[in-house]
Amino acid sequence: MEFSRRMDRLPPYLFAEIERKIAAKRDQGVDVISLGIGDPDLPTPDYVIAEMKRQLDDPRNHRYPSNAGVAEFGQAAAHFYRERFGVEIDPGNEFFPLLGSKEGLAHVCWAVLDPGDLALVPDPGYPVYAGSSILAGADVHLMPLLPENGFLPDLDAIPEDVARKAKLMFISYPNNPTAAVADLGFFRWVVDFAKTYDIAVVHDNAYSELTFDGYVAPSFLEVEGAKEVGFEFFSLSKPWNMTGWRIGFAVGNPQILEALWRLKTNLDSGMFEALQRTAATVLNGDLKFVDAMRAVYERRRDQLVKAFRDIGMDVEPPKGTIYLWMPVPDGYTSTSFAEHVLDQAGVVVTPGNGYGEAGEGFVRVSLTVPDDRIHEAVERIERSLKL
Repeated sequence: MEFSRRMDRLPPYLFAEIERKIAAKRDQGVDVISLGIGDPDLPTPDYVIAEMKRQLDDPRNHRYPSNAGVAEFGQAAAHFYRERFGVEIDPGNEFFPLLGSKEGLAHVCWAVLDPGDLALVPDPGYPVYAGSSILAGADVHLMPLLPENGFLPDLDAIPEDVARKAKLMFISYPNNPTAAVADLGFFRWVVDFAKTYDIAVVHDNAYSELTFDGYVAPSFLEVEGAKEVGFEFFSLSKPWNMTGWRIGFAVGNPQILEALWRLKTNLDSGMFEALQRTAATVLNGDLKFVDAMRAVYERRRDQLVKAFRDIGMDVEPPKGTIYLWMPVPDGYTSTSFAEHVLDQAGVVVTPGNGYGEAGEGFVRVSLTVPDDRIHEAVERIERSLKL
C-alpha cells in the first residue's frame, strides 16, 4: 500500500514514541516514572466539572455547533485578555475557537503556507511547528535557540534572502521546551522584523499563566502593531488541568483568523457548545485555581532543582512553564542519557534533540508528577549514574 509522499518527510512524532517506550517498559513489569510528557497529574477543578454537567443538560448544546464559536466564548476570551493583558479583542473578528491549540498550530500552516513557501521555526521547538509546515509542503528554516541568547532566536542572524522568502514565523514564550521567558522588548523586535519582511507571526501562548518568582508573562498582542502581523494561541489545557478537554482559542489578526475559519469549515463541524460555554465560565471567573497550580509547580520546580543539584547536575530554575531544561551529564548525549535513565532507573525524560538539533545536550523534565514520585525519580537517577 502506498501513502502520500508528504509522509516521507515527516518524522515520527516525539511524544508518540515516548508513549510507546513507556508502554513497552510497563509490559516488562517496570514501575515507570514519566517526567517526559507535560500532562498535568492533578484533576480538572470541581467547579469546571460542575459547570460542564450543567451545560450537558441544556438542549441547545446538543445540535451541530458553529465553527465560529458561541458568542459567550468569544466574549469571555475578550474579557480575559482585557483583564489579564490589557489587550482589547473584538470577539466578532479577532477570536476563533480551537479544539486545543495543537490543531490550530497545525491548521494555520494549511491556511497560510503553499508548497515551496518557507516557515521560520525555533530549534529546539514544539514538533508541530516544523511537522505541520512540512505537511503543508513548505520548507523550514530553523532559528537556533541558544543558551547564550537566553534561548531567544537571533533575528539578525537570519539571512536576508531567507527573511524575504519567509511567510510564517513560530514563537512561543514562556517556551516549550527550554522554559525560557521573553519580555515585550523581544516581541517588539519580532513585530518590527515581521513588518519589514511581510511575515505572519504565530505566538503559541500555552504557558503564560504558569510563571514563578514574581515574573508575569506578557502577551505578544500587547505590542503596538502585533495584530497587523500575527495572532496568538491560548489554551486552557495547562493552567486549568484540562488537557483532555481539548479547548483553546486564537486571537489577533482578523485576516489570518478568517482564513483559518474557511479551512476549518471544510474539515470539522466545530466544537461542542457545552464545552465552549463551560470555557466561558472559566475565563470569566477568578484565577484562584491557577494561583494554586502555580504554587504547586513552583514547589515541585524548587524540589527538582535542589535534588538534581545535590547529585551534581547543572540546572537553573525556570521562571515559567512546567518543565526544566537541563544539560545532560558529561559523557552523555541527549539520547544516551534518556535511554540510560529509562533502562537503568525506569524514569522517562525527553531527549532535547527530539525538539531539534539545537536541543542536543539537554533533556526536558516535566513537573507533572506527584512530589513523592519526583523524589523517587531523582533517587533512581542518582543510583543509575553511580553504576
